Amino acid sequence: MKNRFSKKLTELIAESGKTQNALSAELAVSKQKLSNWKTGHTEPDLDDLILLAHHFGVTVDFLLGLEDGAEEL
Repeated sequence: MKNRFSKKLTELIAESGKTQNALSAELAVSKQKLSNWKTGHTEPDLDDLILLAHHFGVTVDFLLGLEDGAEEL
């Protein structure tokens, strides 16, 4: 079941125009881990949340669905 985080991540991946394979290589995380985050089966730990926020140029609050707009870091 998708949660706020997985919905935001799915949107950011789609907006990036990158495949999950390319993104997992850029982030140095397994394809399975990224897939599990995207589908809502698992959630990232704090370090991974920060990694994703920096990569996409958004805040952790945005990734968690606590704010609407993306802000440059």
